[in-house]
Amino acid sequence: MDLFCEIEAVLEIPIQNIKVMVPKGPFIKYPFKDPEYSVKNLAGKTISVMGSTATDVQAVQTMCHKLHKIKAAREAQRSKAKSKTTRRRTAASPEDLKYTFMQVRPLGGLPNPERSLKLLMRLKEDPGIKAAMKKHKFTVALLTEMEPLAHTESTHEGTTRILGLNRNQGEVIELRLRTDAHDGYRDYKTIRKTLCHELTHNVHGPHDRQFWDLCHQIEREVDAADWKTGGQTIGESSRYHISGQDEEEDVHEDDGGWTGGEFVLGGSKMSSAGLSRREILAQAALERQRKEAEEEATAVEAVEKGWRPCQRPQPPNNDRNL
Repeated sequence: MDLFCEIEAVLEIPIQNIKVMVPKGPFIKYPFKDPEYSVKNLAGKTISVMGSTATDVQAVQTMCHKLHKIKAAREAQRSKAKSKTTRRRTAASPEDLKYTFMQVRPLGGLPNPERSLKLLMRLKEDPGIKAAMKKHKFTVALLTEMEPLAHTESTHEGTTRILGLNRNQGEVIELRLRTDAHDGYRDYKTIRKTLCHELTHNVHGPHDRQFWDLCHQIEREVDAADWKTGGQTIGESSRYHISGQDEEEDVHEDDGGWTGGEFVLGGSKMSSAGLSRREILAQAALERQRKEAEEEATAVEAVEKGWRPCQRPQPPNNDRNL
């Protein structure tokens, strides 16, 4: 104890912080295992003294306390920011609840309706679509899927496909999501562009200058949101793919005729407004029978009148000149 007191007086190390190492001897620290151990036992030996002064200990404790406070403050700030972000994502403003699609519904009676629902929900939550609807104050009661067979017509001039329909200025918007054979889905950005077209019909019915000015404005606003959100939408060449599914004959009522704008690819469109899917299929079959009958009648008439198919004149044989 006298040795430890001397070390404390000379080196200013508190007794409880002193540790003495003796070569081939005991490790001595307070409280002592053998209080009667004599310093004479250390004679002729080189001992090592370790310890921290009260000032050093206080400095370390102060630094640890500061670091703990800094860490706690950062954790609190991070937790607050995360809570604010979560609250911002979950808490929709009154305008977000008003200017949107009130209902989203896939088409029944077709394979994998959950994929159609997922795509429709993606359109509803698309940042560009949400921003455009909020800016132009668009409210649509129902966003749903179009039956491909209902608005597809093939003639000798080609195939006509209607890509979208708008009923009663936004009461219902119907989009062509699937391919004609129901075995795949169309490009996301093509569908989204059709949606921009149909949203424009909430304001303008005919395809006049005012319609196209607003339509192009909405398309630019929607595309601009891709850059702000890091371009998280599906790319130009992306496809959803469904294969190996048979079509079903379930009836799906579309609740009446469609009015307003239509996004058309070439040619004229066949009228199937207000018809169920079963009625549409029957209409398509009758149309095919009518066309076959017309072609057969034309062939019979040609035979009766002695018409011959026009033959293309053969080029002269110039082999000898080659």
